[in-house]
Amino acid sequence: MSNTNNDRSPLLDRRTFLGVSTTIGAMAAAGVGPAIAQFRASRPVVISSANGFVATNGGSETCVERAYRLMTEGTDVLDALIAGVNIVELDPEDSSVGYGGLPDAEGHVTLDSCCMHGPLKRAGGVAALQGVRTPSLVARAVADLTDHHLLVDRGAQDFARQMGFTIEDDLNTDLSRRRYLEWRRRIDPAHYPDPQRQANLTPADINRFSNASLKVAEQMAADGLIDPEHLFGTINCNGVNRNGDVCGVTTTSGLAWKIPGRVGDSPILGAGLYVHNDFGAAGSTGRGEANLYNLASFLVVEELRRGADPKDAGMAALRRIWENTERRLLLDNGEPAFDVNFYVLGKDGRHAGVAFYGTSASGNQRNYAVCDENGGRHEPIEGLIR
Repeated sequence: MSNTNNDRSPLLDRRTFLGVSTTIGAMAAAGVGPAIAQFRASRPVVISSANGFVATNGGSETCVERAYRLMTEGTDVLDALIAGVNIVELDPEDSSVGYGGLPDAEGHVTLDSCCMHGPLKRAGGVAALQGVRTPSLVARAVADLTDHHLLVDRGAQDFARQMGFTIEDDLNTDLSRRRYLEWRRRIDPAHYPDPQRQANLTPADINRFSNASLKVAEQMAADGLIDPEHLFGTINCNGVNRNGDVCGVTTTSGLAWKIPGRVGDSPILGAGLYVHNDFGAAGSTGRGEANLYNLASFLVVEELRRGADPKDAGMAALRRIWENTERRLLLDNGEPAFDVNFYVLGKDGRHAGVAFYGTSASGNQRNYAVCDENGGRHEPIEGLIR
């Protein structure tokens, strides 16, 4: 009888086995090839957007610190990450996420979130959800308790009610309501742009009168009334434990004063978040429409699959977005007139934060949050352009 396995694949003799093992070990040491990702030891780490190491909601821990502590104590990685982002969702001082998030053009706080569990291959999301302070928990319930990946608007709220979540009439805080009223005072009531006019605008026209609501929001940021980072405010948080289990969650109140019904990238799998347990995770903040058009978080993880370093994987997605950006959204010099950020985590614990602009227009370094065995901290975002 031939020495075969199911008469299809010859069994490795000892010499061949040792040779293959030596080759794989050499490739792993050199960091060659996507196939060896599963052979690297995983270093526990949690990363997030910068607000993951700011908000505490009156407690002693930030998002990344809580998530890392719970994860290393043995809590399921996704449960730990969601417990972390709950701090930000519930903090009334953070106007980009959850309770007190900046509302839409009609004054309603509408929330989006999605989560992915790498080992279980589960995912869930909610969009345009009103009345629940912690949409990340509803997204987790969609993943665990339904056969669906995304519930929206009234259906998402009805599901949350059925699952026992408290539904509130209004998630505005005094602060978010004051900011909304100030925005209403400043804008042209007819702020919906005419599609035909938009198609024919030059970059100079854009700077003068396009997207009036966002221009007013930018002026309010310049006046110190709102955090510039919160115009497109979101928190993405990704983690890997010592077993190599990779999970991620993204949650947001969306674009400040958006057209009611607008949904960005945050609750969409492959856009605002993507996780593959063999390779890593990526999530995003910034202009959601740009990320949606390119499903760029999925692209980042595919780059990890091909063996790219987290930084290079994120930069590849930024270049793709830039290539696919329509002219009206580019500056006179051809650079994007907006920013997109990626938070990239490899299965082995390597990580990076990248964006078109790693520094603000005023020259301030932009950051992302990290927590590992050295504690919580901010690390610099690396810019593709500056």
